[in-house]
Amino acid sequence: MSEDLVYASALDLLKWYREKAISPVEVTQAALDQIEKYDGVLNAFVLVDEKSALEQARASEARWQAGTPMGLVDGVPTTVKDILLTKGWPTLRGSKSVDAAGPWEDDAPVVARLKENGAVLLGKTTTPEFGWKGVTDSPRTGITRNPWNPGMTSGGSSGGASSACAAGMGALHLGTDGGGSIRIPSGFTGIFGHKPSFGRVPAWPLSPFGTVAHIGPMTRSVGDAALMLQVLSGSDSRDWAALPPSSVDYLEALTQSIKGKRIAYSPNLGYASVHPEVAAAVQKAVQQLEALGAIIDEVDPGFENPLPIFNTLWWSGAHFALRNFTDKQINELDPGLRDVFIEGAKITLTDYMEATQARGELGIRMNKFHEQYDFLVTPTLSVPAFEVGKLAPKEMEEVGAWVDWTPFSYPFNLTQQPACSIPCGLTEDGLPIGLQIVGAMHDDEGVLMAANAYESVSPVATARPDLSKLV
Repeated sequence: MSEDLVYASALDLLKWYREKAISPVEVTQAALDQIEKYDGVLNAFVLVDEKSALEQARASEARWQAGTPMGLVDGVPTTVKDILLTKGWPTLRGSKSVDAAGPWEDDAPVVARLKENGAVLLGKTTTPEFGWKGVTDSPRTGITRNPWNPGMTSGGSSGGASSACAAGMGALHLGTDGGGSIRIPSGFTGIFGHKPSFGRVPAWPLSPFGTVAHIGPMTRSVGDAALMLQVLSGSDSRDWAALPPSSVDYLEALTQSIKGKRIAYSPNLGYASVHPEVAAAVQKAVQQLEALGAIIDEVDPGFENPLPIFNTLWWSGAHFALRNFTDKQINELDPGLRDVFIEGAKITLTDYMEATQARGELGIRMNKFHEQYDFLVTPTLSVPAFEVGKLAPKEMEEVGAWVDWTPFSYPFNLTQQPACSIPCGLTEDGLPIGLQIVGAMHDDEGVLMAANAYESVSPVATARPDLSKLV
């Protein structure tokens, strides 16, 4: 029964609460027991607040017993990435430079929305230092591991959230994505992750990496992500770029058909090198989409690798974030982040403005591309998960940078389009493979609909890691 509870969807939990078949206290305790049993190996959490979680669960139980649930996710166990402010809890950002004493007096908009809707917050999940890279290890919290194989990375920078999600430590998880940081770990751990259109989910404080950074849901099903997006989306006065509230019902949108939708399938975006097992799994997934009635064209969107644009914006953002650090603090940083800080100092205003202009041209190209195609599908990642403690797989160590094995994610942070990762297969070694679905700007409901259609026929939609290897 415990495994049924920890792997149950949020939608199922809410149904059971409504029927008084089970209590939020039982579900929360099961999630806490799962954390106690497995997180010593996985290291997905930087903070677990058992006392607060159970207090929240008891309050939720009372509301459900009275027939007065507080919101859309009342009593659902949820985690918060340790990049997002949470009142009463430190936000350490994986860095020794942050004083845990606080004070911590504010909730980020997304945390506030979850609290207002009754979510039971279990704790905060790990991140690399300031969320700077695509794997999750940091000077402050050490290495986070993949539930499918603890010798492999869970990805990053929302790697704690992905490990917790895949291991049944909560149903709903908050992630952030500035270059792939929701989709990368979702792809590596076999869960669903959605990067919403920029502004769909309000952010405060704004990421130092600026307008490439998004906040979104990480869950074990598309339905749960749609539910979570319903809670998170909307305006907030603290975010001047937030979109106005939408009348879209994201759960209702899932019921639409993909039949007749025009999908561009790009195996490599015209410039990426892809692991053969990844390529084969994605191609099979595209065939399944076609069998569902989608119209498939194999075509690239026609842009060159925008990595120089991304690096200019990303590195300058890192330098800006750390510009007031002392020499001692800089020397205590993750060495890779310190290198990025140094490179960022070399970027001129002209460099930055040229990158901004090139970014706009890329966005226009994709707007025009989506006049012909409803969706673009690609691999989520060019490789399966690799060994923990490394920034790149062994065969790519000479290249080194995490962006070299994530060629499919960062372009769509530049364009700000909605994009998700959904499991589409397993390697011979039993590691998850992800399919990325990219939608036209602001078409979050379309991306979720397409993902839900695929999930309904996916052979690995409900696959779980064997956690016995962790104990």
